[in-house]
Amino acid sequence: MITSPNTFSKRVKETRKQLGLTQEALAHELGVSFATINRWENAKTVPFKLARKQFDAFCEKMEKQKKLKLPPKGER
Repeated sequence: MITSPNTFSKRVKETRKQLGLTQEALAHELGVSFATINRWENAKTVPFKLARKQFDAFCEKMEKQKKLKLPPKGER
């Protein structure tokens, strides 16, 4: 599924805020740089397939731990 930069940027920012993480802390959790998270949140870039899978897996893990509330799959 291709996500527009604006939709993905909102999702990254909302995820980070729900978890109470800084951009730097989220970057550390995902194994990417602070600049990468910053570019994602500011809709400058969207992640490549591997990074997107890492982000999705991280979100699902946080959801299972009841730390994150994700929208239904059809709305992501």
